[in-house]
Amino acid sequence: MKKESIAVKKGNVNPYLERMTKGLIKENPIFVLMLALCPTMAVTTSAVNALGMGFASTLVMILANALISVMRGFIPKKVRMPSYIVIVASLTTVIQFLLEGYIPEIYKALGIYIPLIAVNCIILGRAEAFASRNSIGLSIMDAVGMGLGFTGGLFAIGAVREIAGNGTIFNYRIMPASYEPVTIFILAPGAFFVMAGIVAIQNYNRSKSSAAAGGKGSQPGCEPGCMAGCQGCHNNMNT
Repeated sequence: MKKESIAVKKGNVNPYLERMTKGLIKENPIFVLMLALCPTMAVTTSAVNALGMGFASTLVMILANALISVMRGFIPKKVRMPSYIVIVASLTTVIQFLLEGYIPEIYKALGIYIPLIAVNCIILGRAEAFASRNSIGLSIMDAVGMGLGFTGGLFAIGAVREIAGNGTIFNYRIMPASYEPVTIFILAPGAFFVMAGIVAIQNYNRSKSSAAAGGKGSQPGCEPGCMAGCQGCHNNMNT
């Protein structure tokens, strides 16, 4: 029980709301923690594809966090990571079949990246760093926040790439007929350009906020239970 209180206690903020909001901005998986960049760069050629991957990953993350939180007392520590992978892979297979059966357009567009949700380091990182140490309620809210942050990041990149590269959003033309699409934005280099631009804007705004606060801004991803658990910060966690 002490591990749970360590991971969620911070001021007077509602812990459930705090866990949900952290993944949106402060610990955003894409723009702050720089995780899951392979599928991020590959599937964000359009806003629709970005939302499809984001919602599929979010659903898997919520179910995985819930199951792992419930089973945390029964999974031996020596085999916890293989157990997490089995759970996540099983849930990913179910989601893949549902997409294939009910949303075949998204299934065909995402292709091989749907099965790769099973080894998404965001999902495995949340299982190891948070769900395995906290209650089911907090674990679900943590997954919701991280999932929405991941989905929002994918959508932001996908929307910019689709507008600049095709002049459309959700396949509806929004740019004037005279607009000449910048084809590079729907190619692989375009994903890096958009990603770099968004991160640069975010870092600039953060540096201004930190300077206004006297340089006392907090360093994201260095708190117990943070997403950086799968990048090495986990070694500093209280266990």
